[in-house]
Amino acid sequence: MNRSTNVVYQAHHVSRNKRGQVVGTRAGFRGCTIWLTGLSGAGKTTISFALEEYLVANAIPCYSLDGDNIRHGLNKNLGFSSSDREENIRRVAEVSRLFAEAGLVCITSFISPFTKDRDEARKIHASAGLPFFEIFVHAPLEVCERRDVKGLYKKARSGEIKGPYPGPPRSHTLVFVYSCCWC
Repeated sequence: MNRSTNVVYQAHHVSRNKRGQVVGTRAGFRGCTIWLTGLSGAGKTTISFALEEYLVANAIPCYSLDGDNIRHGLNKNLGFSSSDREENIRRVAEVSRLFAEAGLVCITSFISPFTKDRDEARKIHASAGLPFFEIFVHAPLEVCERRDVKGLYKKARSGEIKGPYPGPPRSHTLVFVYSCCWC
């Protein structure tokens, strides 16, 4: 990757606290990222959109970043090679940091199977002094396969694509999804 050498970081004139006064706060809250990770079909997007709807209904500024939606725009030039997947998550981490910096709750729903990439996302937030909550959305493999609208599990079983999710990550919280209205 070619890196620009003629760029200089420009400090904002409006502080996070000042911006929070305009965006609104609850008990001094100023924004964070909630990073939902888990298998395809586990329910990450459904949970993300439901949480976004709940927070907005309760006057808490929020925005959801969904893996498929991001690949239609910001990351449409990326494929699924190891380096492209890493870059996909890096870009999302930077965008979610910007949302959190602006005082919003940013909810991301990305498979993001590699601990290294999630740790990097966490570091991006930590360097800005922003809260980062990683949540593993767990659903049994058979439930995920039943919800497989993209045909990924069929492709994996035929050997067309590879990789399993390398086990539950070290996350702040586990959400177990077995059977519910969207199954």
